[in-house]
Amino acid sequence: MLTLTELTRRAFLGTTTVTGGAALGLIGARASASPQLRFPPQGAVAVGPDDLRYQDLVNRGFNARFAARPEWIRLVHTTGQVVRVVDEAVRAGKRISVRSGGHCFEGFVDDPSVQVIVDTCEMNEVYYDPERRAFAVEVGATLGQVYRTLYLGWGVTVPGGECHQVGVGGHVVGGGFGPLSRRDGLIVDHLYAVEVVVVDRWGRARAVVATRDADDPNRELWWAHTGGGGGNFGIVTRYWLRSPGRTGDDPATALPEAPGTLLKAEVTWPWSRMTEQAFARLVRNHGAWHERHATDQAPWSSLWSQLTLTHRALGRIGLIAQLDGALPGVRPLMDGYLAALADGVGVPHEVRMSFTPWLKATMGNGFDTTGMNRTKSADAFLRRAWTEQQIATCYRYLGDGRQAGIGAVFLYSYGGRINAVPSSETAVPQRDSVLRAWVTSFWAAREQDADQVAWVREFYRDLYAATGGVPVPDTATDGVGVNFPDVDLADPRWNTSGVPWHTLYYKANYPRLQRVKARWDPRDVFHHALSVKST
Repeated sequence: MLTLTELTRRAFLGTTTVTGGAALGLIGARASASPQLRFPPQGAVAVGPDDLRYQDLVNRGFNARFAARPEWIRLVHTTGQVVRVVDEAVRAGKRISVRSGGHCFEGFVDDPSVQVIVDTCEMNEVYYDPERRAFAVEVGATLGQVYRTLYLGWGVTVPGGECHQVGVGGHVVGGGFGPLSRRDGLIVDHLYAVEVVVVDRWGRARAVVATRDADDPNRELWWAHTGGGGGNFGIVTRYWLRSPGRTGDDPATALPEAPGTLLKAEVTWPWSRMTEQAFARLVRNHGAWHERHATDQAPWSSLWSQLTLTHRALGRIGLIAQLDGALPGVRPLMDGYLAALADGVGVPHEVRMSFTPWLKATMGNGFDTTGMNRTKSADAFLRRAWTEQQIATCYRYLGDGRQAGIGAVFLYSYGGRINAVPSSETAVPQRDSVLRAWVTSFWAAREQDADQVAWVREFYRDLYAATGGVPVPDTATDGVGVNFPDVDLADPRWNTSGVPWHTLYYKANYPRLQRVKARWDPRDVFHHALSVKST
């Protein structure tokens, strides 16, 4: 079973598992210009059920609750191959899904009705494109690969997710947040352009590049990929990243500068000493601090933390926090933050602090549930801290006897620069929250599915009982994030609020996404249980 330290290190954010061969320092190099034979001569690889590679590829998904049995898995290496594969599948009337990292929490890729999975994991180059004065990132690259290449080559980074195994494919198009987001915003706030393979009304596939330039006729397609979710409009093959307002030719100025070091704190509280009153005080303190520091003002703009409220059976509650190690007086700042959280809790706690080089710390945030590869989860944006009733509900579920897996609630720092962007500027409309809350369980055995899924469903429903079992957009909550998909939001048994699932995800941005869908995927080739509908 996961240790507490391992559990509190896992952020479980977004989507890839195969690292790639981006050559460090190849400014402007394209994959096709590589001197070695990188692509199989036959083009896209076709793997069927009788192929010895099939089991490896068909079981590459993150959530073992869902198992695909497609007729074909097509491993693609270039945008041209994606176009040809999609063309063939559409002409044959086959249902398509696309996989980059494979970390989807629901069965959107591994749906039994899917006949062709387009697997992009081998499209993983990261390089600087001088023509667009932006960093090009192929869709199959992992976040760790992106961080490493950007930092070692130019000292820059993007505010993506914590787990380095996650891939950029679904992570970016779903919005993408992480430990640097309070300082630098969401990853989509730095998205300059996107290359997408789309299908027109006659069933013909083609590649389109859409940018954020005001005069780009394809700009709405770019906008839809700043948080509109994966599997909706086409197959992304490449992103270009450059921060708004960065106009020079120097790659080292195109994106935010990475921190040199981080001051990281790891704190644990023993569950054996955690009374309901102490638990409530800790959660209340944590929420109140984030309400007070929701803006991006120094010195707290670089503060990020993850409070992991584990089930009592796991023994300890944990917190990981980080600050830019170069801040003046950074140690007293961290001490002050931890003191504010512990104030009045009255439970002895252990604190470990260390200064760690940024890349080392970032690449150390792995994802390992030690065989617990079946999961169910539900997300929420919090505009305000939880009420006393919600805290009591949390305490009750985290102490009950039904939890036989890794059950927890994660509370992630939010706000800062994220909230400096208008809600319509990107497809992510949640731009004034202070925390993200994630209810989840991981377990190992198929026989546990019913009990563990029920535990998460009922926990989440009771947590938001006052608003119909879901975090509706109001003064306290602001819906959910599309990178944490939950099909129960479309099920009236679990969502009794009267607020449709698409409002919970996209709010007022949904009609605009529908118009993009109608133009760029008029045949609804790309769809799943929670996909954008054109009408």
